[in-house]
This record gives sequence, C-alpha cells and structure tokens, in this order.
Amino acid sequence: MHDIGSLVVHMLDETTKTSVRLFAPELVLSGTIVVMLLCRILPVVWRVPTQWIALAGAFSAFALTLCQFDSLVGGAARAESFFTGLLMFDQFSTFFRMFLSLFLILTITLTVLTGIPDREDGPDFYTLLIGATIGLMIMASANHLLMLFIGVEMTSVPSYAMVGFLKGRKKSSEAALKYVVYGAGAAGVMLYGISLLAGLTGTGSLPEMAERLSMIVAQGKGISDPTNRTIVLASLMVLVGLAFKLSVFPFHFWCPDAFEGAAAEVAGFLSVASKAGAFALLVRFGLAFSGHSKEVSSIAFALGIGLGVLGAATATFGNLSAYGQSNMKRLLAYSTIAHAGYMLMSVSALMVLRFSKYAGAEADAASLSCIEGLMYYLFVYLFMNLGAFAIVALIRNQIFSEELDDYNGLGTQCPVLCFGMTICVFSLIGLPPMGGFFAKFAIFYSVFKATSVHWVMWFVLGAGAINTVFSLFYYIRILKAMYIKPRPEGARKVNYDLMPVGLFVLMICLPVLGLGLFPARFTETFHHVASVLLTGR
Repeated sequence: MHDIGSLVVHMLDETTKTSVRLFAPELVLSGTIVVMLLCRILPVVWRVPTQWIALAGAFSAFALTLCQFDSLVGGAARAESFFTGLLMFDQFSTFFRMFLSLFLILTITLTVLTGIPDREDGPDFYTLLIGATIGLMIMASANHLLMLFIGVEMTSVPSYAMVGFLKGRKKSSEAALKYVVYGAGAAGVMLYGISLLAGLTGTGSLPEMAERLSMIVAQGKGISDPTNRTIVLASLMVLVGLAFKLSVFPFHFWCPDAFEGAAAEVAGFLSVASKAGAFALLVRFGLAFSGHSKEVSSIAFALGIGLGVLGAATATFGNLSAYGQSNMKRLLAYSTIAHAGYMLMSVSALMVLRFSKYAGAEADAASLSCIEGLMYYLFVYLFMNLGAFAIVALIRNQIFSEELDDYNGLGTQCPVLCFGMTICVFSLIGLPPMGGFFAKFAIFYSVFKATSVHWVMWFVLGAGAINTVFSLFYYIRILKAMYIKPRPEGARKVNYDLMPVGLFVLMICLPVLGLGLFPARFTETFHHVASVLLTGR
C-alpha cells in the first residue's frame, strides 16, 4: 500500500499537474465522449438529447482554448512542452485547437439542423466526431514523432467509421472500405519512415531530432552518403502520411469517393478539419529540420521545392477533374483537393525561404508571411467550405438529391441558401472582396517572395494563377444552375424558414465577406502567432 501511495504522489507532481492543466480542452472533450457513451446505460442521461451534450462539451473546449490563447498573447502564460516533451503548448498549437473547437461547434449545430444522425445513432456519431477532433488537436500540438503518428491515427480511424455511417447505402460502405485500405497503406509507409528517423537520430523529439540530424549529416558526404539518403527517404515516407490526410495528388484517390459516399455533414468536416490539423503538423515537421547544419538545410530546401511542384500538380489535377462532375459532393471534393494544393504552396515557400543558403533577415520576414498566409487561408476556408457543404446538406433534405442538375431554378425558391452559396463560390474562386481573394493573394505573395531564391517557384506561382482561372468555369456552373436554368415542372420544392436555417447559413457565410472586407483585423494576430513560432519569443 505504501508503494502504491508513493507512486500516486509521484504521478501527481507539479509537472504532471501542469501538463493536465494545459491538456484541459482535450480532457473536456474526452469527458464528453464518456458521458455520451453512458447515455445508453443511464436512463437519466438518455433523456438529454445527445447533440446538446456534444455541443456543451465543444463550447467548453472552445472557451478553454480561448482562455489559453489570451493568456499566451497577454504574457500570463509561456510556451512550453508538456507530458515530458510529447506535446507543445504555444500560440500556434493553441490557435489550431481553438480553430478546431469552433469548427466542431459549427459542425454539431449543422447536424442538429439537418437531423443526421438520428437520436438512436447520436451517441455513436458524436463520439466519432469528437474523437477525430481530439486527434486533430494532438496533431497540431505534436512535438514528438510518437504523437505525430498517434494524432494521425486518432483522426483517421473515427473518420473511416463516419464515412460509412449511413447504414444500408452501398456507396457509403464502398467509400469507407476504400478509405480504410488507402489509409492503412499510408499509415504503414508513414510508420516505417518514423521508425527510420527515430532509429537514425536516437530520439523521437522533433527539436532534438533537428540537432541530431545536423551532427549525422555533417559527417557524411552529401546525398551520396547512404545515411543521408536514408534520412531523405524517411522524411518522404512521413510526408506520404501527411499527404494522405491532405488529399494531395497522387494520394487523393480516397477523397472523391469518400465525400460522395459520406453524408454532406461528414464530408464538410473532413474537408476542413483534416486540412487544419495536417497543415499544422506539416509546418512543425518542416521546421524540425531547422539546425546549424547547411547539409540539413539543403535537404529541407529540396523537400520544399518538391512540395511546391506537388502543390502545383495537386491544384491542377483538382481543378481539371472537377469539370466533369455532376454530383455536388464530388465536385466539392475535387475543389478540396485543389485548395490543398494552394495551401501546400505556402508551406513550400516557407521551406524554400527558411532553408535557402541566401536566408537572412529579409527571408525570415518572408517566412513569417508564409505561415501568416496559411493561417488566414485556413480560417477563411473554414467558413466558405463548411458553408458550401452545409447548403448541400440542407437542400438534400428537401429535394433528396445531390446532383447538380436538380439545383436548377432554386434561386427563386430558397434565396437565402442560394445567396450563401454565391458568397462561398465567389470566395472559393478567389474573387474580391471575399475572404478567399485575400487568402489566395497572401499565398501567392509568399510564393512570389520565394521566386527570388529558386526558379521553380515561378512555375508554382504560374500554376497557382492559371488554376484560379480554371476554377472559375466549374464553380460558375453551380450559380448557373441556381439562377439561370429554369426549375423543371414537378420538381420538389425547397422551403426553409429564415429561422433557424437561414440564420445559420448567414452566420456561416457572412464571415467570408467580413474576412475579405476587414482582413487587417485578423492578419495582425496571425502575424504575431507566426513570429512566435519562428523566433520562439
């Protein structure tokens, strides 16, 4: 008994208490999952609708992350690692945890309005949804290769189940199976890369890994050295896992089928949340190559160039493939792939500028703009993409179809929904004064800065600009169907009241316009977060 008591006291030391306090948002969400799982057992809890329990947990997590972010910005708290260095608590990770909590609130609210899931399946669905969000939060805070893998898998496994959640639908089951198969393959490749990196460096900690890599690579003879080639191979394997989560070409195969087979609510969650967590993790992994070794910087620089080419190919493939789509969810799935390509360009520019042999004060300032642009893009992307999928889900409930041809003439029947879709579409294209315009401008500005370092970035910039024009044609098809084509005789009518559906649509879509009209109100915060991440102060 004495040994057990000593163990408990040791576990509850000051360091553990601090770690638990910093991990509070994730613990609140975990507690919410436990309460929902008890719904089927305890009759008292069962009387409370599951969606309200899930909303309460999401609001609590958002409030906690908001308080943590304010304390970091105000100087009341400092950036530090916790749980023995496995996770990182700083403004960058806290911003993404706050971002994900807000997105969870909006997604749950959408499911309340659309009625998916029903009361019987509610505990299971919201358990999966919140579990995936916890995994994304861990991805954003990961400071260790172990947490990198755990975060990705905690996100992926619930996502597989959510895609196949619509029981009895062949497309849903088929999409879930494809998602699982591709996910298992990507996870295996990523885990092999992690094991190689950990074995070569003798550590899984990302900050320590940078120092160890500097020592290892400095002893070699460039890329001809087997150890150096193994480091490059291992890094590429880890990037495969992240590329799968981002649906980057050529690891995108799961995305169109999964989005078409899943409910629009699930597709909207996967399109935004997985991007946020994976890009936060990708930035952390990319910056892990920071060190005092020119050889390591050259490897990171080459990876940055490769990511730029991959981003250009992804945007091009996504936009061209969207042309022939007649299903709204598949069209938006390829749109999601294209936007992943745009955001990948900013990470490429970051690594090119950060690890260039010409890096200096000007390059450091340009690196800040890369992260700032990525954060702004993701924030705008939250509203414009969730808004588009939400409107698809709401219209589906009325016409029982997600085919583009069945949207003909809806502009006169549901003006609020169509107005919201117009805002989202204009922002997805990148037209002013929508937030999407300034988000793309920030991304392209970062790439333009990187063109002074390497000529390949001119190709990336040109691909981004041309793809913006490409996207105009298939996005306009949506508005053409809604406003120009006549409504067929005998077609189902869409009739929604302004309250609460119209209010929710406006609440999602109007911030897209606000972010475009008043970008300075947000960019200052994003700039500060980026500067703290890069400088550590």
